[in-house]
Amino acid sequence: MKIFMRLSVAAALVAALTALSIGAAGSSASTTAASKFTLGIVADTGGLNDHGFNHLAYEGQLEAKAKLGVKIQTLQATSSADYVPYLTKEAEDGDNLVVAVGFDFITALGQVAKEFPKTKFAIIDTPADAIAGKPKNVEGLTFESQQSGYLVGYLSGLVSKAKGYTTISSVGGQDIPSVESYIAGYQAGGKAADPSLKFLNAYSDDFADQAKCETIADNQIGEGSKIVFQVAGGCGLGALQAAKQKGAYGIGVDADQSYLGSYILTSALKKVDVAVEAATASLLKGKFDAGGDIVNSVATGGTGYGVLDAEGKKFAGQLAKVLAEIKSGKIKNIPVTVK
Repeated sequence: MKIFMRLSVAAALVAALTALSIGAAGSSASTTAASKFTLGIVADTGGLNDHGFNHLAYEGQLEAKAKLGVKIQTLQATSSADYVPYLTKEAEDGDNLVVAVGFDFITALGQVAKEFPKTKFAIIDTPADAIAGKPKNVEGLTFESQQSGYLVGYLSGLVSKAKGYTTISSVGGQDIPSVESYIAGYQAGGKAADPSLKFLNAYSDDFADQAKCETIADNQIGEGSKIVFQVAGGCGLGALQAAKQKGAYGIGVDADQSYLGSYILTSALKKVDVAVEAATASLLKGKFDAGGDIVNSVATGGTGYGVLDAEGKKFAGQLAKVLAEIKSGKIKNIPVTVK
């Protein structure tokens, strides 16, 4: 403990000597040697094997280790009761950047960030000003996920129009902004491609239990849905399984989930891995958007769509055009709330 304290004091002295002002947010930090830098992540209850959100954060952590040379610490919550103690542990261990994976960490992060004002935290897919007290040691890593939703919705509309489908659907994990923006974009894109299209939407209130999402998707398919968009992390894999079993198309979320089979029309991408690595690289250079957000979008390469299946490839040119129009600003004001 005495050795650790001496090292911490020495590191603080170096930081004080090399501190520099950055950005409009007025935050400051010092460059840090990668060999002395630890990147910590705390995954939510969906688990590192959710084939989506948490898995991508972990991939970003591994990429930061391989490319930047930093050390890592990874903790996986099994319940929300783990959030505060796991964030606390990584702060107490001296991790230079502690990443909370997702909206569910808002309350816990507000508490821990206040208790450890010298530790830098980031929260995925949530703006920093959503944290109670708006702490200046928190940075939001946010995504224009409505853009990804619009793209996969537009493709769904094109496919539906060509095949005579009348109904498509979505299964959300929770009715929260990061999920709702995906679904709102999906519906807007579908309507743009086929104004007569009908939409079904429901929430499982769960990001882990696949059975819940499978049941919802089964019901939607029973009501006529031919394409199911999952926005529910690990739970959503159950929705995709229902699509497979019932002969419907599925659309993956966050990560490219085309590996699940040819029935996956495409996936709405949220490049969490890129965001985690980039935030780490920035902090190594002394850059931290204190109390602000790093926004990932189509323009930055942080959102988009994944591999197209055989049916989707028929519309690859039209979809690429829509992506370009979003990037250029020709398509804008994509809704972020479901009406």
